[in-house]
Amino acid sequence: MTSTGHIDPRGPRFGAAITSVLSLIAFVLSLEEARLAYITVVVLGILFAWSITSPGTHPYSLVFKKFVRPSLKPPKELEDPRPPRFAQQVGLSFALLGIVGGLFSAVLVSVAAAFIFLASFLNAYFGLCLGCQMYLIIRRLGIIR
Repeated sequence: MTSTGHIDPRGPRFGAAITSVLSLIAFVLSLEEARLAYITVVVLGILFAWSITSPGTHPYSLVFKKFVRPSLKPPKELEDPRPPRFAQQVGLSFALLGIVGGLFSAVLVSVAAAFIFLASFLNAYFGLCLGCQMYLIIRRLGIIR
């Protein structure tokens, strides 16, 4: 985050790339090894919660700031952190679906991992943040300010 409170949009995309790999691993594991898939979804839940409560200390953020951003040109523009934070809350919701639902059915771990993968993959590789789009729609509707 900069002194203006805005963020480099490449940071969340970097985190989404890592999340897409972890969620794909969780999904593949869910097909054969439900316990490991469940643990991976729990880890994803922890990472989502961490990104909401303390984004500056999140491991993805620290790696991006220390190793990735120094080798990049300055961003052309910065973005409001609220839409990506909302997207992390949506990701946490899906992780919680997998965590709680996984106690009753391994299928819910697969479903949660698949949705997390889809959203993070679209963000990381195409720059399409579904949670950010949801935030903007909800804001336009006046549900949040």
